[in-house]
Amino acid sequence: MDARDGVRSGKLVRSVRTIGTARGLRSLRAAWQRRRSDAVGLPRRGPELARVPGEVSGADPQPGGGVVRFARSSLRVRVTLGGAVFCGWDGAEPEPSYSLARGCPEADDRAVLEPDTLGGWRVVSERVTVVVSRMGAVEVRTPGGVLLRRDLPPRWWEPAASVAGSKADGPGPAGEGARWQQRSEVAADARFFGLGGRSSGPRLRDGRYRLWNTDPGGSFRPGDDPLSLTAPTQLVVADAGTHLVFHDNSWDGSVTLREGAEGEGSGHDRPGGCWTRMEGGPLRYWVIVGAPARVMHGWAALTGAPAVPPAWALGHHHARWGFGDAEEVRRVVAGYRERGLPLSALHLDIDHFAGHRVFTVDTERFPDLPGLAAELRTEGVRLVSIVDPAVKAEPGDTVYDSGAAADVFVRDALGLEVRGEVWPGESVFPDFTDPRVRKWWGALYAERLAQGFSGMWHDMNEPAAFGAFGGTTLPRSARHALEGRGGDHREAHNVYGLTMARAGYEGLRELRPEERPFLFSRSGWAGLQRYGGSWSGDVATGWPGLRASLALVLGLGLSGVPYSGPDIGGFTGTPSPELYLRWFQLGAYLPLFRTHSALSAGRREPWEFGPRVLEFAAAALRERQRLHPYFVTLAQLAGRTGAPYVRPVWWRTPKDRALRDCDDAFLLGDALLVAPVLEEGAEQRTVRLPRGRWYDTVTGVPYEGPGTAVLDAPLSRIPVLARAGSVVPVVGDGGAVELEVWAPSPGRTGGGGVLVGDRGDGWEKTEVVRFSTRLREGEVRVEREDGAEAGYPVRVRGRR
Repeated sequence: MDARDGVRSGKLVRSVRTIGTARGLRSLRAAWQRRRSDAVGLPRRGPELARVPGEVSGADPQPGGGVVRFARSSLRVRVTLGGAVFCGWDGAEPEPSYSLARGCPEADDRAVLEPDTLGGWRVVSERVTVVVSRMGAVEVRTPGGVLLRRDLPPRWWEPAASVAGSKADGPGPAGEGARWQQRSEVAADARFFGLGGRSSGPRLRDGRYRLWNTDPGGSFRPGDDPLSLTAPTQLVVADAGTHLVFHDNSWDGSVTLREGAEGEGSGHDRPGGCWTRMEGGPLRYWVIVGAPARVMHGWAALTGAPAVPPAWALGHHHARWGFGDAEEVRRVVAGYRERGLPLSALHLDIDHFAGHRVFTVDTERFPDLPGLAAELRTEGVRLVSIVDPAVKAEPGDTVYDSGAAADVFVRDALGLEVRGEVWPGESVFPDFTDPRVRKWWGALYAERLAQGFSGMWHDMNEPAAFGAFGGTTLPRSARHALEGRGGDHREAHNVYGLTMARAGYEGLRELRPEERPFLFSRSGWAGLQRYGGSWSGDVATGWPGLRASLALVLGLGLSGVPYSGPDIGGFTGTPSPELYLRWFQLGAYLPLFRTHSALSAGRREPWEFGPRVLEFAAAALRERQRLHPYFVTLAQLAGRTGAPYVRPVWWRTPKDRALRDCDDAFLLGDALLVAPVLEEGAEQRTVRLPRGRWYDTVTGVPYEGPGTAVLDAPLSRIPVLARAGSVVPVVGDGGAVELEVWAPSPGRTGGGGVLVGDRGDGWEKTEVVRFSTRLREGEVRVEREDGAEAGYPVRVRGRR
């Protein structure tokens, strides 16, 4: 037995121990079946030949740019009206694409293709210049000529047989067997962010990051990679400027990052480097340049505006795998009510299903689920249901029978249903890349709505299936419709969660057109924000898991998914009272504020951790409730602009290098800076401040940035600072919205803020009210943008 056999045996033993002997053995069988399917259904990789573009041979102008021809390839460059740049090699077009919201954006007819002085070509536009060298390097520059990134000529590895067969016809689009790599250079001072949900960050340090949505297998910690939601979307921040690059390719791949180094005295900088490698699919990418806010606005214009959650989804959620029955649910909700603790939603996990089968209810434990839901609604609490994609492969199961009759399940290369071991047992998987299947699946949500659920929580949709070895998903050879194009799981895997979210969202909109759907998903891809948000998945209980929670939320926001949050307390274990409280305090300032835990991990109600924790957790809950109008405003602004609720501290000052390296604090909107406590026993912490004056929101003490400040962080609270001159809409003492205004700094021009009112959970158009603040003769004046009075009660805070 060699070392690899030992590893496989160890995984089998852990599988059996973890999920039971019978299920472990079925998982072993499923793993062997997966391996056999791929042996039959995937092409064998034989000898390969490398190819590079070669020397430029000409160019053809087109709207927005043109096509530059090389000896062995071609490159299409197109600048859109919004300033986004598309580059597609080997005939790759912007479509078909699962990421683009409304197809390819309109070209900027003012962009001009012209010869470059060094023998290449360039596309000149108002917002960006793209320079293509004689040998195929691509530079993206500002209109003033400042270099933002340089993509070196790509390299393909193609099956030798296909290359030989295509010689007569010349270079053409790369086939599915063509692997490729592209190396890119950025400024020496550049920092990398994004790539979806990563456990280490938000700054992505040197290393390899895989692009393959993966169930981490029970829990994850900082450094574990990949996780459930990956995306080939990088945000690069440097003194020269900020830009986003998105490789629109859903195949398995990786991004290897290396930060640069500036030459101290030598004058020779080592640029930052990025190596993007894909196992197949098109080499095409988008680049968006500008300030961070402008870049994210451009991203939303390209891939779709973030869905705005209903207002109740911005309150506190309580979840647990292991609510015993309806009476336990009532007891938990009563516990919140009796202690005066706000609660907006309660989530039911797979244990409320009959035999873990999706779209069912265990009527012995929940004999009248619609009645329970209606009862909780009278107390302002909604029910949210977990929804897994796996359907138990059992004749007589209503969902399976319906799906089998409609032929909606993924099949293998031989035409047989692909089966895997999941929570219900042997299961099949809908092919969400088929519009017909999405329609079928979306209609099933009528059952959930009839049971009284107000929102949906998508889980296990990487898709995940138990396996003793060889991966925990479907066979790579599994066949998918891919919108009628046809293909296999190598291309469909990363968009599986995205297309499931689309099916659920579109189904809910059709079933209840008067309501905004509430949906969040463990897995997804670029464009998930159109349908809902995400959450951390099964983060491990522990102080490292707490830090990973913040990294994930920030990284997802910079990847275009603004609504997310972690499992407060961690998923897998029992947190200490201090750890639970610090996690809870962090969660109170994140978009999705949800406690959750595994079946064996203990309870997560605040009163389970002692009277002191209850007192301080109650204060965090009340502050979240007080800030509810601010969260509603941030949600509405995200839907309009793509700006995340939770932003890195460099958001408004990306040229501040010290802030670019700060990963333990964040901005909540423009007004608040939150500094969570991430270390055990800490009752003080150092906070790095952006430029300007900042007030401690509890003591009112001012601090001046840029620089650092040491702030008290007693167990009762975490440091939260307010920007001088900002306007924060809050719930006043009487329950109505009031404006909390933080005094402008003396000698400064003032500040401002925004309020977007909550008009319910439907689609009514909301009004954006902008305010400005000024310090005049020692008094703070607050006015609307049109010069009218504020129109809301004003409370001025901060020392003047």
